[in-house]
This record gives sequence, C-alpha cells and structure tokens, in this order.
Amino acid sequence: MSSAKRPGTQGPGSHVADSHDLIRVLGARENNLKDVSVDLPKRRLTVFTGVSGSGKSSLVFNTIAAESQRLINETYSAFVQGFMPSLARPEVDVLDGLTTAIIVDQQRMGADPRSTVGTATDVNAMLRILFSRLGEPHIGPPSAYSFNTASVRASGAITVERGDKKAVKATFQRTGGMCTNCEGRGTVSDIDLTQLYDDTKSLAEGAFTIPGWKSDSQWTVQVYAQSGFVDPDKPIREYTEKELRDFLYGEPVKVKVNGVNLTYEGLIPKIQKSFLSKDKEAMQPHIRAFVERAVTFTTCPECEGTRLSEGARSSRIGKISIADACAMEIRDLAEWVRELDEPSVAPLLTALRGTLDSFVEIGLGYLSLDRPAGTLSGGEAQRVKMIRHLGSSLTDTTYVFDEPTVGLHPHDIQRMNDLLLRLRDKGNTVLVVEHKPETIAIADHVVDLGPGAGTAGGTVCFEGTVAELRGADTVTGRHLDDRATLKESVRKPTGALEIRDARTHNLQGVDVDVPLGVLCVVTGVAGSGKSSLIHGSVPAGADVVSVDQSPIKGSRRSNPATYTGLLEPIRKAFAKANGVKPALFSANSEGACPTCNGAGVIYTDLAMMAGVATPCEDCEGKRFQPAVLEYRFGGRDISEVLAMSVDQAEEFFGAGQARTPAAHKILQRLSDVGLGYLTLGQPLTTLSGGERQRLKLATHMGEKGGVYVLDEPTTGLHLADVEQLLGLLDRLVDAGKSVIVIEHHQAVMAHADWIIDLGPGAGHDGGRIVFEGTPADLVADRSTLTGEHLAAYVGA
Repeated sequence: MSSAKRPGTQGPGSHVADSHDLIRVLGARENNLKDVSVDLPKRRLTVFTGVSGSGKSSLVFNTIAAESQRLINETYSAFVQGFMPSLARPEVDVLDGLTTAIIVDQQRMGADPRSTVGTATDVNAMLRILFSRLGEPHIGPPSAYSFNTASVRASGAITVERGDKKAVKATFQRTGGMCTNCEGRGTVSDIDLTQLYDDTKSLAEGAFTIPGWKSDSQWTVQVYAQSGFVDPDKPIREYTEKELRDFLYGEPVKVKVNGVNLTYEGLIPKIQKSFLSKDKEAMQPHIRAFVERAVTFTTCPECEGTRLSEGARSSRIGKISIADACAMEIRDLAEWVRELDEPSVAPLLTALRGTLDSFVEIGLGYLSLDRPAGTLSGGEAQRVKMIRHLGSSLTDTTYVFDEPTVGLHPHDIQRMNDLLLRLRDKGNTVLVVEHKPETIAIADHVVDLGPGAGTAGGTVCFEGTVAELRGADTVTGRHLDDRATLKESVRKPTGALEIRDARTHNLQGVDVDVPLGVLCVVTGVAGSGKSSLIHGSVPAGADVVSVDQSPIKGSRRSNPATYTGLLEPIRKAFAKANGVKPALFSANSEGACPTCNGAGVIYTDLAMMAGVATPCEDCEGKRFQPAVLEYRFGGRDISEVLAMSVDQAEEFFGAGQARTPAAHKILQRLSDVGLGYLTLGQPLTTLSGGERQRLKLATHMGEKGGVYVLDEPTTGLHLADVEQLLGLLDRLVDAGKSVIVIEHHQAVMAHADWIIDLGPGAGHDGGRIVFEGTPADLVADRSTLTGEHLAAYVGA
C-alpha cells in the first residue's frame, strides 16, 4: 500500500473525524431558557447546576436528550414511527454533535402490583430459565416459574381453512407459575363490611355509612330500599341468608324505582366499581380515607405472599426454591449463584452473576427481587435503571442522569461518583444534573444556570472547571463551600412518641422514643430502615401530616393554583364581586374557551410526526371565554391573576380592594417554601422535581396536625435553597409543631435538635438504632458512618 498522502488530508493523529469532539447548543429556548448557547465536551463528565427551577432539566432533558431521541426515532420507517411516541423538535436554533442519549431519570417505576425488582431488571427471567433447567422435580418450561403466567388448558375442534376445510381435534396446555388464589399479586383484598353499614339499623333508618349515601334522597340507596330483594324496614343483621346474599353479591338486574328503570346490583360489586377501580390519589380526601378504612390487604394464605403456584414452590435447586431465591437479599443471592457449578448453564450463570454483582456494586445489595417496584424511592429506582448500563459494551454514547445521589447517604455518594467516572472512562459523554457539592467536585466541566429561578433564570451564568466555579460570583460559586455549623443550644423536647418492638421490613425489634416539640432528624445509610421506622411505626392519624416522596399527579391543565386549592377562594371572590357563578372562573368548567376547551392551545395530530400545539386564536392562550374576561376583581381579570407570580399575587390579595385572606394564606405558604417566582397558572408538567416537592410541602402545611413527617425534603434543592428550608423547619417547630425529617443532607443533620441514626449497614445488616442524641454528641462520638461524615462536614 502506498503511504503517500492525498491532497487535502489531515496529518497523522489529526483525522478530520476527531474534530467533532463537542456537543454544540445554539439558541435554546425550551420553557424558561433565554437563547442559551453552550459547548459541551464529549467523553467528559459535565455537571449542570443552579437553583431549583433555573432551567437545568430544560437544557439537558428537554433539549439535548429529547433531540437525540427524536433523531434516532426518525431513522425508523414511517410505519414503525406510527407505533412510537411522537416527539416535537425542541425550541433551539442549532444542535450539533449529538450522540445516542440514554436517559436514566428519577421517574418512579410502574406501581403495577405484579411488577417487582426482579421483573424490572430481567433477573427473574434468568432465574426462571435456571430453575427450568436445574430444578428438581422438573415442572415445565420457564413460564412454569412465572407468577405473571397463568396455567391454561383447552381442548376441542378447530377448523383449518386450507384447501378442503376440515375440523381437527386439538388440545392445548401451558403451565404457568401464577398462584390461582391471588392471581400473582401476593396479597388478597378484603372489604370490611362494618365500614359499609351499621347492621343494627335498617336501610330506612340510614344503615349505610358510605360517604355520600344518604337514606332519604340518594338514588343509589333508594335502589336497594325499593328493589324488592330486601325489607327496607328490617335491621340488616336480621336478614335471611338469601336476603344477605342478594344484598351483598346480587347480579345486576333492572328494577323500577319511583317509576324509573334503574340497575340493581350487590353492594360489594357496586363498591368495587364505584370506589376501588379508581385511582386512590385522585379521590377527595374523605373518600380516600373511607377506601383506606374499608379495604384491607392481607398476605395470600395459599402462596404465603410468594405469588407462585404450589408446583413452582416445590421445585428446588439444592434446598432453594425460586420463591426462596427471590426473597433473599440480592447480595446473599449473588453468593448462592456463585456457588453453583453447572457447565450446562455456564453462560447463563455468568450473566446472572454479573447482574447481581452490579446491584451490590451500586449499593442496592440490600434489596430483594420480590420487592414491589412501586415501593422503591426515586433514588433507588434510578439506580435500578443504571444496572443494565453498567456492563454495557456501548461506548461513545451520552448518559443523562437526574440527580443520581438522591436518597444516598454521604458514605454512598463516593460509590456513585466512581460509577459515573467509570462510564466516562469507557469513552462516554456523561451529563449530570446535580446539587451535591461532592458530585460537582468530580466534574470535568461545569455549566451553572441561573441566576434565579423561573423567569429570573434560564441563562448560563458560568461555564468552566470546578476550580474556576469556586471563584465565580454566581449563587452556586458562593454557596459551593457552604458548611452548616452545629447549633450552640438545642431545644428541649415537650414529649415523646414511643415506638416499641418495631419489626417492619428489616427492623430488628427497635425500641425508640422520638422526641416531640423539636426538629428530629432520622438518618442512616440507604436501606438501613429509616422509612420503615417512621412511616411504618408513626400512626398516620389525624394529628400526623406526612409528606413523602410520591410524585404529585397533574396534567397540563393542573397548575399551582388548582393543586393547592388557591383557585377556590379566588373564584369565589371573583363571583361575589361580579354577582355571577364561581364556575365561570375555571378554565376546566363553564368559563372555558369553547374552541380549545380551556387548554389555551390547539393540538394538531400529524400521524407519525410530532403533534403541533398552537396557541388558541380565539382566546389568545388565555383559556377563558371573552365574556368571562369582562369580569374584574381589584382591577384585574381572571387570566391576569393567573399570570401573576406567587409574590405578586401575595401582594395583590394581601391588601386593598382585592384583599382575600383565604387566598393570601395559601400564597404565604408557597412563598415560605421558596416558590415566590412561580406563576399561578403555570402547568404542573413544566415544574422541576424540586419545585414539585416544595409545592407538595406547601399544600400539606395547611393541614391541621401537630406532627410533621418529611421524607428527604432537600431532594432537588440547590445549596442556597437548603438554607431557606431550614428556616421553614425552624418556624414550624417554633409554632409548636413537632418535625420529624428523614434526611441524608449534612446541613439538616447539623441543624437538628436530636438525631436518630440507624444502621450500621443496609438490609439485614441494618434495622438497629446505632446512635441517639444531639448532633454535637454524634460528631464527638464518631462511632457511626453518619458521625464520621458529619464531623468532616462541620470541620470538627
């Protein structure tokens, strides 16, 4: 081969392909971004930081990752694209140098009752094949060990239409592993009849205790009373066996009530259709409370919660059945698999060991495969999704992470950092949205967005190295080395919440007195039993307000005003001032623009291409009928009020003509949690994770309760916002409330009056109290992992 260079080619080591080492973003305008332009180095670790709501997710997820996924989807045929979600091109002028994006976000895993850690990570599939090959007695193919597969048997004649038609006798059989009693759910639901009616009363005397079922006027009650199946004047406990069966389980039949044809059906199926088939989160509070009282879930007596049929449970490798394997902690299961030496399934065992070792490496060795996927926290779900990427042979891809350190103890953050660096060192571009200084410190490149949140953010305040960020005059630069100090004096408890012999999940008979009237922080490594102790042992009674990490539900039509209940007093104030109905001032009710049905935009479906949303021309995106906008209150119409920020609205409803105390109180709470910049009508779908968490906190602050239980309230909060949160927690305690916080953030620990530390490890290595006392005692003691990290944090 000739070594002569062609004209115009690059010299050795400077191939033209090597010049594409940047991801270029020009003029990004998604959500609150203001013509953002950045150059991101490929095959490096870039951390995006900035206050909550500054535009980090808009740039990383909604612009870079979204465009990468859209371009990949466009490589498929139009036929295939028709079956895929259609993605619109982000609002950006130029996006250059993109590589395939793999998104690992904090979206909770589906809470389907049959979805477990094992099914979500394909480990169950490998175990099923393993048991179908090695299990004794042999009961069938892999499906025989699956709790999602029911056994099927069929026989009969089938007609084969091929040349001469002829009937052929056929039998069909499939062996599944599903428990027939609970249908693979592991639990059976039971309805507590005492919560449905008072059996000492008759229907005429108002026996029903179901919310909204009144004896005299309610049609549903009249159907039972006038059906002819039961005597309305006889107490329910005196019904005959037939009457009780018809009353509780009767099949749907037509009956005449006051001359009107209506459908009668038994009370149990009626309740199941009316209440139990609906999303519990979407119910009104009193209806949800009734459902929680009336329905009890108990472990299936036949399969003992394993979800599997007797055959699947009887087949074993050594002394271990597939149910035993799924119930083990993953680190123990990994040891068991390592001891198996069977050449016939060697490749399968190698793959299984690799996946199980990834769980342990990523800090999830304390989980078991039968853990329902819906019970994982946001941080755990994100790390479970990481598992499939750790052993991947792909390189030159872009990994996008959304706060991967959420829910991690400072001890575990170092392990997560090592994993991010490992992905980078394989030749991948790693983009991380993060607030923790420990993760910002390992970045090759930092992009700081801000300076504020919402409309005050959306610009790049800083780009460069971590060392340069420390010297930069940005909010992040100023707060990067912030360290909370231990309080000189702590509050004295006014009482104690006694927890005795707590054994939920991995707790090992824990006895502890949780002090009341103070700020109490419960901490410990991930999986040590913090949530089990507090959520499992603190009774969720009328006096306890619990703010957990479950995501808030809301469509594009939901906004801070509707979610917090703020719209109600505003609508009433508008209605009273103008002498009209309150329903006119709701974009989801009578006042909605008829053209866009109150959405403010018109959606045009373009088949396999992304749908287009254009502002409604009739209402100009205001969502209301023109007639409704004629009505004013305090000189503003309803669309102008919804366009206000929380701070502006607080001033507007606080004094003068528009003074509305009920609205002002809710707005004050929103301002207290640091959401003063949000506009009242901003769709919930555009809020960041940290904003949603604080919106939820503001809503719950209005509930009457003496004990507040908060689950990692610093999730999604910038270093500067944590300070404001601590002020809020102090105000709650000073107002006479008891605040119990489950938290890993050292600033919250340092600010506590009392710390309860669980551990020493995770899973069966945890579940014990390893320290109780003040933060100063914990730092002086340094006997636990938390103590060591807190001492290093406060510089003791």
